[in-house]
Amino acid sequence: MAQCSSIQLIDGDGVFNISDLANLAETVKLAECGLSYAVVSIMGPQSSGKSTLLNHLFHCNFREMDAFQGRSQTTKGIWMAKCVDIKPCTLVMDLEGTDGRERGEDDTAFEKQSALFALAVSDIVLINMWCHDIGREHAANKPLLKTVFQVMMRLFSPRKTTLLFVIRDKSRTPLENLEPILREDIQKIWDTVQKPAAHRDTLLSEFFVVEVVALSSYEEKEDQFKEQVASLRRRFFNSINPGGLAGDRRGVVPASGFCYSSQQIWNIIKENKDLDLPAHKVMVATVRCEEIANEKFASLRANESWCELEEAVQTNFVPYFGKKLSPILDLYLSGYDAEAIYFDDSVKTAKRQELESKVLQLVHSAYQTVLGHLRSKTLDNFKEDFDKALNTGEGFAIASHACCQRFMTAFDEGCADAAITQAKWDTSKVRDKLKRDIDAHVTELRTAKLAKLNAFYEEKLNEGLVEPVKALLEAATDDTWPAIRKLLKRETELVTSGLSSSISGFDIDQAIKDKMLSNLEEYARNIIESKAKEEVGSIMIHMKDRFSTLFSRDSDSMPRVWTGKEDIRVITKAARLASLKMLSVMAAVRLDDNSDNIDNTLSLALVETNRSDSSFDPLASSSWEQVSPSKTLLTPVRCKSLWRQFKIETEYVVTQALSAQEANKRNNNWLPPPWAIAAILILGFNEFMTLLRNPFYLGILFVLFLLSKALWVQLDITGIFQNGALPGIMSISTKFVPTVLNILKKLADEGHQPAAPPESRRNHELADESSSSSSTITRSNYEVEHSSSQTRGKSE
Repeated sequence: MAQCSSIQLIDGDGVFNISDLANLAETVKLAECGLSYAVVSIMGPQSSGKSTLLNHLFHCNFREMDAFQGRSQTTKGIWMAKCVDIKPCTLVMDLEGTDGRERGEDDTAFEKQSALFALAVSDIVLINMWCHDIGREHAANKPLLKTVFQVMMRLFSPRKTTLLFVIRDKSRTPLENLEPILREDIQKIWDTVQKPAAHRDTLLSEFFVVEVVALSSYEEKEDQFKEQVASLRRRFFNSINPGGLAGDRRGVVPASGFCYSSQQIWNIIKENKDLDLPAHKVMVATVRCEEIANEKFASLRANESWCELEEAVQTNFVPYFGKKLSPILDLYLSGYDAEAIYFDDSVKTAKRQELESKVLQLVHSAYQTVLGHLRSKTLDNFKEDFDKALNTGEGFAIASHACCQRFMTAFDEGCADAAITQAKWDTSKVRDKLKRDIDAHVTELRTAKLAKLNAFYEEKLNEGLVEPVKALLEAATDDTWPAIRKLLKRETELVTSGLSSSISGFDIDQAIKDKMLSNLEEYARNIIESKAKEEVGSIMIHMKDRFSTLFSRDSDSMPRVWTGKEDIRVITKAARLASLKMLSVMAAVRLDDNSDNIDNTLSLALVETNRSDSSFDPLASSSWEQVSPSKTLLTPVRCKSLWRQFKIETEYVVTQALSAQEANKRNNNWLPPPWAIAAILILGFNEFMTLLRNPFYLGILFVLFLLSKALWVQLDITGIFQNGALPGIMSISTKFVPTVLNILKKLADEGHQPAAPPESRRNHELADESSSSSSTITRSNYEVEHSSSQTRGKSE
């Protein structure tokens, strides 16, 4: 039993007994253990059976309390002994009980110092506690552990320590129900500890291993208590091995340095002032005021008026929100003041501030919702009122300024009604957002109206420019582009003047106004350029139409009849020069009053044939002199190609005119020459005399003459042969037989009819002649139209 004799390591006054510790280390040959040793300590309330537990658990001889002499302090300071028959070498420390009447409520510094020392040097810390103290604050050593954790992480490098909670005098409550409570309490203590920056996010499991065991009552169930202690003792065998109670330890000091290390740790703890914690009355005030605050806060959350108010603000704006809520909050805050009036002032004030902060945090969301509804309502009212003001004809700038000022004032009044007396919350962010929303709406509406105005005046430009520009381009004279420039200037000045007057009431910057007017002027120029480009796409059609008009019609716009007296060459040249003028007008956009030589160049290259230098081609280029490429619509090369195509497509019309002129000449000279007439009279004298001697032949000849005359009229021989001999012969071949049959049929019909009166017969003959003439005219018109349509088809 010499090996289990105990020493007082630290006395009640905090003096470290280094000599006795050195003697103990020498006796147990601690220096020979190296790292194979363990340190176990125990803490807990005074008279909770700590020494008794250690003596049974490790076979030590710590002094135990004599229950027959009353409950009083037994262990003073910290005692140490070597555990018997436990491998590896295990040193156990018995700490002075906490919450003892001998030191009083104002002298708790030693309790914290000894607890911190035990955690700093021990591998396993037994926390002895009564079963009925689980869930309590001070009896379960929660404030003590909180302080010790906080200071230990600041003073020392934390080590992996096993916290073994020993529940004494276990009741009927199963251990499975008690263990989660203890673990939860330790976790809460760890979460509320103020940690250094390096360990701010460190988990509890990094520094501590929490274990829980339960023991029966030593006085009432001694045999059962001893069996349970014996079972617990076996867990301390090989405790430093992996998986043992102290198997996860780190930063172990070699056994030879344990004496010096423990003395230095105690000196550091003694010099630290953070362990001079407030007195017990302050702790009581802290606990009680916090309970009162929690009760008031819970009551407020369950308050029916507050719940109704909170539910109401989620859907609609609640007027006078502050006046309704302030009395409710004041009721619970004043209730806290009444119940906590006798507690420590500093603690009471601090807890009231915490309660007020929680209360304000609770209602702040509803307050923000009210402000949100107020902002939305104000914005909607502003939009409605602003639209009404604009519809009544009020100026945009005046209406926007007046409405904005009125509704921002209304919003400020609404914020004052929503404010509660317990808080001075800032509404500037919500106000700024409302101002931004109003400004955004005004800007959006201004932009829309300006865009509408701009579109209106652009439409006016379209109406005033598109058709006139098209007509001027189709006319294609020397005055075309001067006339277009004059038209552009007039329409642009008219429209920009109207736009400038319309936007004067919008209160916009002069730079924006100038930009809008400039864009409108540019839009007008773009209309003309777009129309010119569009007309250029049909340039060939326009040139052919102009040529056809001038070639086929005279100065009085009457269709030409090619009688043979017209000079087709002169007419063709004039028509082509007019078409060339259209090409020169369409070649470039001339909205700027700058001179160019496009007309002369085209005339020289395409019309004038007597050139001194035939090897030079002025159209062999992709750009015009004095004309910007961006203003060029038809390059010189393109003009040359178009002119070549134009000449080819109009050549057929000229050829047809020449053919018609020749045919007309031939039709006017249908009699044979005089020599032929003389030859006929000489050679046909005998036949002529035969006819005179035999009148029957004359009758036959007369009938043949009448029949030929009828065929001549019915077939319109003169009209048919105007288009040429071959077309005339083909037309006669298809109509001859039907015409002869038609004449014979009419003669047969007249032979069967009774003789009519002379007047009736005369009317009938006139009707036949009219029908014949109408048929002849219709057929002639059809053939002319057919011939002209074929001419146009070939030219296209």
